[in-house]
Amino acid sequence: MSKITQRRQGELVRGVFKLLLDHSEGLPAQEILEKLGEILPPTEFEKTTYPNHPDTRRYEHTVRFATIGPTKAGWLIKDRGRWTLTETGRRAYQEFPDPEQFIKEAGRLYRQWAAGQSEGAEDSPDAATTMEGAEEAAWAEIEEFLKAMNPYDFQQLIAGLLQGMGYHIQWVAPPGRDGGIDIIANSDPLGIRGPRIKVQVKRRSEKAAIDSVRSLLALLSESDVGIFVAIGGFTREAEEEVRRQERRRLILIDLQRLFDLWVEHYNRVPESARRLLPIRPIYFLDLGR
Repeated sequence: MSKITQRRQGELVRGVFKLLLDHSEGLPAQEILEKLGEILPPTEFEKTTYPNHPDTRRYEHTVRFATIGPTKAGWLIKDRGRWTLTETGRRAYQEFPDPEQFIKEAGRLYRQWAAGQSEGAEDSPDAATTMEGAEEAAWAEIEEFLKAMNPYDFQQLIAGLLQGMGYHIQWVAPPGRDGGIDIIANSDPLGIRGPRIKVQVKRRSEKAAIDSVRSLLALLSESDVGIFVAIGGFTREAEEEVRRQERRRLILIDLQRLFDLWVEHYNRVPESARRLLPIRPIYFLDLGR
């Protein structure tokens, strides 16, 4: 880091913030790093790798390292490989236009955060960047795995998750046209009490639009509950359409929420479904996070 000045770190982090200003939902870290390299190209030194880590370029490592302070300052959120700018971060970007002052203020807030941690609980910056990279790689692998999954297997995975959550599967659509409903489930074995649950699943990368949401809503009676699972997430208009509903209930589940539910109920999911998305936790000391 000796040849990468504090001002340069500030320029790189402000470059990250500039990219995120127009993306309230955040961007994948890898996409940010690629775009940042276009607007702030790496120097010859930053293009080099570390002697003990020949696969790690100084440029990307510097960006990850330099964003630790802004993250602890509450300016930036990093979650499963996606970076999102907070309102505090947006204000800081405007308040500190000078890159050096910007990164100094982030460092001050980082030290303030560290002072409030118990002794020995402060993250090692190098350990933090290593962990960040590991989490990002793991999440990317899970995302790509689900996107490439056979559509019928994906339906079975969602049905297995519902079983693990205590619901009873009445029907799973066979391969072919399904009329807009992929799974029907009930709260009890016979479907006598509680609402009937109608599920639609999409594993495409693009966001589900308002027309898709309206199509599913049209298939719901007032006594049904709809669940829409979309790996690509949902457009803002689609989410607003669901919030406007007063009688018909529709729950939207994107990739992150799906995975959180999978982790939470994994041990109760039938073995046949667990084999479709097998996971294993890795434990590490996580003081101060």
